[in-house]
Amino acid sequence: MNIDIITIFPEIFDFYLGQSLISKAQKKGVLKIKAHQLRDFTNDKHNSVDDKPFGGGRGMVLKFEPLYKAIQTLTNNKKRITNNKRKVILFSPRGKKFTQKMATNWAKQSQLIFICGRYEAIDERVAKNLATDVVSIGDYVLMGGELPALVAIEAVARLLPGAIGNSESLLGERITKTGGFIEYPQYTRPEVVEIKGKKARVPKVLLSGNHKKIDEWREKNSKIILS
Repeated sequence: MNIDIITIFPEIFDFYLGQSLISKAQKKGVLKIKAHQLRDFTNDKHNSVDDKPFGGGRGMVLKFEPLYKAIQTLTNNKKRITNNKRKVILFSPRGKKFTQKMATNWAKQSQLIFICGRYEAIDERVAKNLATDVVSIGDYVLMGGELPALVAIEAVARLLPGAIGNSESLLGERITKTGGFIEYPQYTRPEVVEIKGKKARVPKVLLSGNHKKIDEWREKNSKIILS
């Protein structure tokens, strides 16, 4: 999989994507991630990516032209990838809520292009004409789309074959047929901890060695993340 990120702060991604399992997945060739500086796709001497909104109002708006040129460049460089194997995702508070089911669908693509907004807004023609998906990670407003992009990258990357090593078989067991994810309580040593004078114990069933009963307990206490 190829993940391309369009942003005016590409350095934000350097540290996080160079750590842990995402870094290992890149080194193994499971996925390739690159953050692109939006200003590199401008034509004026000031490398302007924003302008005042028509109709007045506060703040500045990211312009259509640099984003259009960036997407054209990133898709032309990978012509072998068909449109039905590519997603162009714009992060916006007005978008559809990001879900595990969505991440599962994105993990089947060959290329993901993430558009990270900044300032007050992005020219609406980007959402209507360039993006295949407009997505929000929650009902709140952030300073930009970089953190949502990182959230999406981690959710998608862990679903790719070979990305999480020895945990891969366990991960497969926790993915539902409809693309959701089964989440249940987990415990580790010690069996008993003391919290403010009270003892908190691991449920006995998890210590029993009876895998049928353990599976039943996990199913009973599970939450299926789908929405």
